Amino acid sequence: MSRAVVVVPCYNEAKRLNLWQIQDFGRRTSSVELLFVNDGSRDETPELLAHLHHCNPRCFNHLHLAANGGKAEAVRQGFLAALDSGADYIGFWDADLATPLSDIEPFCRVLDARPEIEIVTGTRMPLLGHKIQRQQLRRWLGRAFARTASLALGVRIFDTQCGAKMFRVTPQLKPLFARPFLTRWIFDVEIFARVEQQCRAAGRSSLGEILYEFPLDAWRDVAGSTLKKGDFAKAVVELARIYWTYLSPLARPVAPAPSSPAHPPADASAPAARSDQQAA
Repeated sequence: MSRAVVVVPCYNEAKRLNLWQIQDFGRRTSSVELLFVNDGSRDETPELLAHLHHCNPRCFNHLHLAANGGKAEAVRQGFLAALDSGADYIGFWDADLATPLSDIEPFCRVLDARPEIEIVTGTRMPLLGHKIQRQQLRRWLGRAFARTASLALGVRIFDTQCGAKMFRVTPQLKPLFARPFLTRWIFDVEIFARVEQQCRAAGRSSLGEILYEFPLDAWRDVAGSTLKKGDFAKAVVELARIYWTYLSPLARPVAPAPSSPAHPPADASAPAARSDQQAA
């Protein structure tokens, strides 16, 4: 199987990181590396990530950001680091393991088998026989938002916000993460919008032709999420900003980002990413 690096953003996750499941996954995989990005945590998260790396440095790596910049920025910095590692695929996964780590390799197998596919995104579809445990209100709001986002993107996507996604490493991938995201809550949709803008500018296959929706067998709401009901209203405002910036007839192509370090200076007292690979 091709090699994958999966970015796991972490902010004050000491009470939610399931070390047993993570370490068990590390013992069973030979082709996946988890890159934990500590987003300026103020609890014991850095110590736990250092422990994971010490136990299995082949599978677990960590990147420490000096200040909290939010999930979107943590994912972006993780991708920039992972792009220097020589991985075939790079993804991101929620630290609460709402989507089991066991789904990472099936995501990779889709990319192995389908060379025209560049993005695999998890889909929390409540099919018979699947264990999708999601709060009813969040499910309704999520479906309403996904329909609205699909209209903006011009591509029907069942679930835009699932925190499990995998990308094929291509020359087009790095520009997607070169600049900070405009949005805080729905950077997933902003990534899709940047992809669609790239496709239109290059005259190549559209987002709908390179995206694969992977129906998850299991997913569950995990206690401790910082998402609030009012954040859905903020997401709609951010969606309008995404449309006018990337997809409207008046949208301007994003200029190439200036060269810059892969990530901002880390706290000198925090462990650095391991040195036996370039960045991941």
